[in-house]
Amino acid sequence: MLLSAGPRDLLRLVICGSVDDGKSTLLGRLLDDAGLLHVEERERLLTADPNSPDPQYARVLDGLLAEHAQGITIDVAYRSMELAGRRYLVADAPGHQQYTRNMITAATSADAALVLCDVTQGLTAQTRRHLALLAVLEVRHVALLVNKLDLVGYAPEAFHALADGFGELARRLGLADAQSLPVSALHGENLLERGGRLAWFDGPSVAAYLASLPVREQIVGPLRLPVQWVHRLEDGSRALAGRLSGAGLRPGQAVRIHPGNAEARVVRLLAPEADLPEAAPGSSVLVTLDQPVDASRGSVLAGSEEPPTVTDQFQATLIWLGRQPLYAGRRYTLKLGTTRVGASVTDIRHRLDPTDLSATPARELGVHEIGVCNLALDRPVPLDAFRDSRETGSFILIDPFDHDTVAAGMVRHALRRAATLHWQQAVVDRHARAAMKGQQPFVLWFTGLSGAGKSTIANLVEQRLHAKGRHTFLMDGDNLRQGLNRDLGFTPGDRVENIRRSAEVARLMTEAGLIVLTAFISPYRAEREMARELFPADAFLEVFVDAPLSLVEARDPKGLYARARRGELVNFTGLDAPYERPTHPDIHLDTARDSADVAADAVLEELRRRDLI
Repeated sequence: MLLSAGPRDLLRLVICGSVDDGKSTLLGRLLDDAGLLHVEERERLLTADPNSPDPQYARVLDGLLAEHAQGITIDVAYRSMELAGRRYLVADAPGHQQYTRNMITAATSADAALVLCDVTQGLTAQTRRHLALLAVLEVRHVALLVNKLDLVGYAPEAFHALADGFGELARRLGLADAQSLPVSALHGENLLERGGRLAWFDGPSVAAYLASLPVREQIVGPLRLPVQWVHRLEDGSRALAGRLSGAGLRPGQAVRIHPGNAEARVVRLLAPEADLPEAAPGSSVLVTLDQPVDASRGSVLAGSEEPPTVTDQFQATLIWLGRQPLYAGRRYTLKLGTTRVGASVTDIRHRLDPTDLSATPARELGVHEIGVCNLALDRPVPLDAFRDSRETGSFILIDPFDHDTVAAGMVRHALRRAATLHWQQAVVDRHARAAMKGQQPFVLWFTGLSGAGKSTIANLVEQRLHAKGRHTFLMDGDNLRQGLNRDLGFTPGDRVENIRRSAEVARLMTEAGLIVLTAFISPYRAEREMARELFPADAFLEVFVDAPLSLVEARDPKGLYARARRGELVNFTGLDAPYERPTHPDIHLDTARDSADVAADAVLEELRRRDLI
C-alpha cells in the first residue's frame, strides 16, 4: 500500500478546478488507462449509466451517496497509484464553492496541482479562486489542463487562447512553475501518451509532466521535528516523538529545543523495527538526547544553526472558512503543528482579491475570503514563515464554542514589536493595592438589551457598595463611546472592538484594586467570554439583565427603538442586529418581574454568598 511506504518517491497531487470541468473524469480515465482499477471499479464505471455510451469515469471515486445522486464531488477522494515507477497520493477535490474548505484541505499538503479547465467555459471565477488558493498555499507546481478539447475539434487556437490567459494570471498570482497542457479526459488524449488528436502539441503528456516534478522531501529546508509526545523508554530515559521535516537527522548531530533554546546532541533514532543510522524528512521517529531537556508536546526540535522564531505576534495570510465573519479582536484557539494556544486577530490589514490577490482595505473577512492579518498569541511559540516550512508555518484557527475550524493560515513573518515589548512587573501589584483598600477586586459585567435596566441596576449596586466603604468604578457604554471609543460605530466589527477596549480598561482597574461595574449591551457571546478570560476565575461575574423585547420597546427611555423602527438607526441590537443571550450567566436578573431595587439586592446577596464583599 502506498500510504505505508517511505516518503522519498511519493508525490502528493491535488486535482482541482471548477465544477463539471472534468476532474473526477480525468483521474478515473487515468487509472483505467494505466490498468489500476479494481475489477469491481471497472464494472461500476461501465454500468453507472445505461443510457450513456461512454464509461462514467467520474463515478469511480465518488464514494458518498449524495455524490452519486447529484453527480458532483463533495468530499475529497484520495487515491494512491503508481505510474512509470513513481508513486502518487492523489486528492480529487470538489469544485463547488461551498466545498472550498475541502479543496483547501486537499491542497495544503500537495506538492503539485492539476487544475482542470473546460475549454468551452474558460477561466471561470471558481477556477480563478482555486488558482489563487494554490498560490496562497504555495503549491510549488501548477499545471492548467485545458479539458474537453474534443468539443471544439481539438483546435490548437482554442487551447493557446486559454494558455495565454493562464500564463498572465499565473504571473500576477506569483505561481513560479506554471504550465498548460491540452487534454481530453473522457477520450484519454494526452494523459499517458503524447500524440493522437493532440499531436500538434509539442509539450509533455500529463504522466510525463508529473514524472518530471520533484517531491517536497527532495527540497531541503530547515530541520524541524514538532514534538507530539515525550515517550518513556524501558531503561527510564526519555525520547521525543514526532515527524521529521525539512532535513535529515543522525546520531551525534547538535540540535536545540524551542522554546527555551536548550542545546543537546542526538544519541539514538528509534523506529519500530530498529535503531536508524539516519532519519529522512517525512520519517516518524523517537529521538533520544545526551542530556535532559525541558520538552513536551508543542516543543520543536530544530537544527542548531537554523532556529525557528519564537514569538507571540506575527503576520499571516488567512483563508476564512467560518460561517460568521472574522472581526479583529475575537478569540480563537490556534493549532500550529502540535501546539495549541489561545489567539486573537488584532488587525485585518487587507483583503486579497481571489482572482489576482490584489489588496484592498477591509475591516472583516467573509466566508472563503482571503486576508492578511496580524495575530497575537497567549504565549510565545516556535514557528517559521510558511515559505520556509509548511509544518511549522501553517496553522488553523478553531472556534472555542462550537470547535469548528474557521480559518486556515500561513505565517508570513514575526512582528518586530514582539521582540521589543516586555511586560514590566511592578513591585506594588494587584494584591497590594487591594489589601490597602481592604477589598477583593472583581468585575460585575452587566449585559442585556437596551432598556433592560443595566445602567439603572449597576448604579444602585455601586451606591450600596460605596455606602459600605468599597472602592468602585462604574463603566457605562454610552459614556465610553463619548471618549475612548468615540471612533467606533455599531457595525459588528466596531462592536467587537468596543468590548475589547472596554474589557482591557476594566482589567486595568481591577489591577488597581477596584471593584468594577460595567454596563454594556455586549451582544456577542464570544466577546463576553473574551472579557472573562482576562480575569481570574473568581473575579468576573456575568450579570444577565433579562427583559423581553416587547417590554424594552415599551419602555424605550431614550427613544432608540422608535427611531430604529422608523429606519433612522441601523444595526440596532434586538431588531436588525442579534443579541446572543448568555447560556450560563453568574447572575440572572428578570426585570420584567422584579424592580431595579430588588435586582440590586439580588446582586449584593450573590456577592456575599461568594465572599466577595
